[in-house]
Amino acid sequence: MIIAILSDAHDNIWNVEKVLPKIQQAGMVIFCGDFCAPFTVQMLAEGFAKPIHAVLGNNDGDALQIGRIAAKAGNMTLYQGMGHVDVEGKRIAFAHYPNIGGALARSGQYDVVFHGHTHRRVIETVGQTLSVNPGEVMGRYGEPTYGLYDTATAKFEFKEIK
Repeated sequence: MIIAILSDAHDNIWNVEKVLPKIQQAGMVIFCGDFCAPFTVQMLAEGFAKPIHAVLGNNDGDALQIGRIAAKAGNMTLYQGMGHVDVEGKRIAFAHYPNIGGALARSGQYDVVFHGHTHRRVIETVGQTLSVNPGEVMGRYGEPTYGLYDTATAKFEFKEIK
């Protein structure tokens, strides 16, 4: 399965709008925090009909309304702190903060760990675990990006949002 990995949208709905058609081939989205406003959550949930697993970030101010939108959408599971899913034999964890992502990667319990917060693209191997920050949908620090993770090959690829 191809999984789209997004993080740090910070209400840049114009970039969310650009990325939605690019990720439709994915079977799932993992969002690593900082939607910011509930309307960004709704835009993603309505624009991607397959499962979305999302963790809250430090700028997701109205967690109650975000939770209500996620529940109503029916395709989004919302986590606080960290989340994990097993997909096609791959143990996948995700968090907003890199220190949590780093601890998850160092634990050796996961095949791949995704995190956000810094807005910087990072890919590294920690022991046997792939650790990735997909960059930012927002575009504050340069070209906005997301990523695609292939569970069949265990490969991750950065993608630019143009």
